[in-house]
Parts: sequence; C-alpha cells; structure tokens
Amino acid sequence: MRKIALLLVIVMAFGALAVGCGKGSDANELAVHVGAEPNTIDPALNSSVDGATLLIHGFEGLMNLDENGVPVEGQAESYEISDDGLTYTFTLRDGLKWSDGEPLTAQDFVYSWNRAIDPETGADYSYMFEVIEGYNDGKLNVEAPDEKTIVVKLVAATPHFLELCAFPTFFPVRKDIVEAEPDAWATKAETYIGNGPYVLKEWVHDSHMIYEKNKNYWNVDALGPETIKFQLMGDLNAILAAFENGEILFADDMPNDEIEAWKDRDEFYIQGQLGTYYISFNVQKEYLNDPKVRKALTLAIDREFICEQIAQSGEQPAGAFVAIGLSDADPTKEFREVGGDYYDPSGAAYEDNLEEAKKLLAEAGYPNGEGLPTFEYLYNVEGSLHLPVAEALQDMWGKIGVKIELVSQEWNTFLDTRKNGEYEIARNGWLGDYNDPISFLDMWITDSGNNDAQWSNTEYDEIIARVKASSDREERMKLMHEAEDIIFEEAMLAPVFYYVDTYLKSPKLEGFYSSPLGYKYFMYTEVAGD
Repeated sequence: MRKIALLLVIVMAFGALAVGCGKGSDANELAVHVGAEPNTIDPALNSSVDGATLLIHGFEGLMNLDENGVPVEGQAESYEISDDGLTYTFTLRDGLKWSDGEPLTAQDFVYSWNRAIDPETGADYSYMFEVIEGYNDGKLNVEAPDEKTIVVKLVAATPHFLELCAFPTFFPVRKDIVEAEPDAWATKAETYIGNGPYVLKEWVHDSHMIYEKNKNYWNVDALGPETIKFQLMGDLNAILAAFENGEILFADDMPNDEIEAWKDRDEFYIQGQLGTYYISFNVQKEYLNDPKVRKALTLAIDREFICEQIAQSGEQPAGAFVAIGLSDADPTKEFREVGGDYYDPSGAAYEDNLEEAKKLLAEAGYPNGEGLPTFEYLYNVEGSLHLPVAEALQDMWGKIGVKIELVSQEWNTFLDTRKNGEYEIARNGWLGDYNDPISFLDMWITDSGNNDAQWSNTEYDEIIARVKASSDREERMKLMHEAEDIIFEEAMLAPVFYYVDTYLKSPKLEGFYSSPLGYKYFMYTEVAGD
C-alpha cells in the first residue's frame, strides 16, 4: 500500500519512517544511501541537503529538531529568553565532550559562529547570522561568561531563532583542529572531530563513509546502530539495484521511469517538503540581462506537463518562489495563499502564457527568438528528474524560438560552476531551512553565497534588512511579500514545481524519520527482528 506523509499547512509535521542494515553486513551496521560524494562536510561551508544529513550525524547544535519538527535541547540543557525576545541565554549540559574526549565549552560556539561570518571562511549561509547583533561589524554579540553559558543578543525578536540553533551552520567546530588544517580537516576521518551522536571512522571517497557511535556523546545510550555506512552513489540504476539486493535499506533517489512501477509498493514513500524546483538565470550574461527575455522563458514552461508526465509523484506546478506550507501573519493562512501566483502555472493557461512569452520576446527585439544565441542549460547528472526536465525545457523554449544546448556536470563540479556564475541557465532547487518565508528570500541579497543568479537589487536588499530588524509579524510578512514581488518583476528565476520527497525504505526498518527540510535521521533506528 502506498504510504504518503502529507506536509501540514501550518505545522511542519515530520513523518516517522524507518531505516536498517545492509545485506551481509554486521547486524549493527546500517547501510543507506543519501547522496553521492559530498561537496563538503564542514558545517560552515555545506549548503546541500545530503551534506546536512551527514552533518547532523557527526555534529550537534545547541538545539535539535525532533521527529515533529519542534526545536528541542541538544548540546544545551536549558535556555531562557528575555521578555523582549532579544536575549537568549543557553546553559550547556554537564560534561560535554568532543568525539576525541576533549571537553567542549561555551567558547567553542562563540568561535564557531564568528568563524561562519568571517569572509575568509566563505560560508554560503553567513547571512543567517544577521539576526544577531554585531553581524555587520564582523563580530557577533555572543558571549561565554563561563564554560557552560552562552548569551546571545539579537537585533530583533526572531521566532525561528531556536530552529537556527539546530541548523548545521550553527554547529560548533574545534578551533585547534580547524586552524591546524583549515582546508583539509573536514576531508578525512582522522581529523574530522565532531560532537554529535556518531563519529566518522572511514571515508573512501566516491565509495562510502562509515560513522560509528560516539562514545563521548551525551545521549549515547539512546543511539541505535553501532555503525552507519553511507554509500556514496550517484548512478540511479546502481542505487535501485543496491536497494533491491538488500545492500542498502534506504535509497534517497531512484530512476524516474521506475516510479510508476514502485509507487504502490510498501517500500515507496512520498513526503511533503518545504521546497521549490526552479531555474536560475545568470543575469550578468548578455541577452539574459534583459528581464523581458527572462520573463518570456519563465512563461514558456508547461509546468503541469512536467509535474504529471515527468515528476509523477504529486509535485504541484509553481506560480511563485516561496514554497507552499509556510504560514503568513495570520497563522490560519499560508504565505502562498496570501501572496498568490505571479502567473497561472496550470496547463489550461499554457497556450496563453506561450503567446505572452512570444510577445515579450518581440518587445525585447527578438521576435521568434531571432537574434538570440543558443544558450547553455546546465544540470547535474545525479538525480532522476534533471535530464528529462532539461529535455522538456528544450522543447518548450523551442516553441518561442529559443534554442538551448544541454550541458551536464557531476554534482560537486556543478555546484561550483553554478555558485561561481560560470553558466547561463541552470537547474536549481531550494528547501527551506526553517519555518519562515525569509528562508527563501534572504538568499537573494547582494553577495549572498547562495545567490547563484549573480543578481543585485538595492531596494530588495533594504527590504530584507528591514525584515530582519523587525519584531512585528505583520510588518515582516508584508515586507516579505514586497520582496517576492521584486523577484518576479525582475524574473531572475523561473519556478517549476513545489517539491515532494520520494525515497525507498525497507519495511523492516523502525525509528527513522525525515523532515520537510530534506534531512534524514538514522541515529535512533533499528531493524525489526535484529
């Protein structure tokens, strides 16, 4: 029977699923797949979902997210919030240690958070710390009055701050380890010292990573498998074969053309996600620096066809960027419901959208695409959707006279190419990092590490700054709608659909859960019958 865990409109409810161990392996070893070779597993540098899954097993922040998506104490034993919501005081648990047995102190968090905002570090997510006083001056107002106490001063009351404290960029790292080998410490098991439930013991690059229970973790007695083996695979057919053969009991991807055959089986799961699959336009490139050209490309996409004929897992055509599932000022309404669509993404509107796209191209001086070059469309080879979506776009944009050449790259190369702006048009996707629309909007400020469009808009930057300086929920939501309006006035991206998460897991597995953020939690799992 097909199992579907729907994302609730207001409350992020995380479905409880399961995980297990691989065929022929020790009964206490869990073999799973969550992605290919990670680009980085440095908490400050990671910006991928599969990398985040690896990080939550090796590190832990002041807070964790439980199976219901609620922030709960992690390294912090308790916390207090001042009446005005501007001061957070965390008290660490007694006897916290790093995985090598060295003591962990409050000063480790002070160091790590300031490291994350240091331009020398180059953290994509450094802007997340803007909510803390001192960010603009390069030194956060975060203090450690003693070894167990952390005091944080915020710019404005931030309801999602505890969720931020569970986010990987806010994880602590060891100063002596990092500074001894700044570029290499997170690339090999022997120097990868963490504070989480598991510790990396073996890393055979492009093959597998083996994590072992961290005997120095404060909650080690609650952990499940003795070891977790993350198989690093990008070939979809190999992933499916490994799952069918019992070599892995969890597969985070599969060939898209196999979905129809698997969708009614017990092993196939669909879960709601806070995310949007979209297309990035490099606005610095000639021809693509014209909003009319970008709007034409946006309108010429038949999203319903892509959802129903290619994705086939319940994805919804996207008429905006901020995903469904996030609440507005009135918590009974969604941000998306209040903001509405910026164009009609339905199949019924496609022909009208196509005519409008042709009109825009003509107004830009390129009737029927005449005068435009052949653009390169960049996508990563890993993932079941990306090639068929690229081929569909090639056909759809051809209907308005725009030609594209499809170019594929391996995951890590693709990430770097897109981030560095060395592309024209590229496939992209974003999952919310916490339950607030700003998670989709602050990434587009000038010089943000996640601003792959190479876009800059002074008015937009000012609006986002006002959002982060405001404690008024109604004002914040109003400003965020204004910010999204600018995105679509400029058309610097083209949403395609709102994500769902599909994966395969063995029915023997118990205790596994995942989140709408895309993270997979294996640390409390067991295999039925073992």
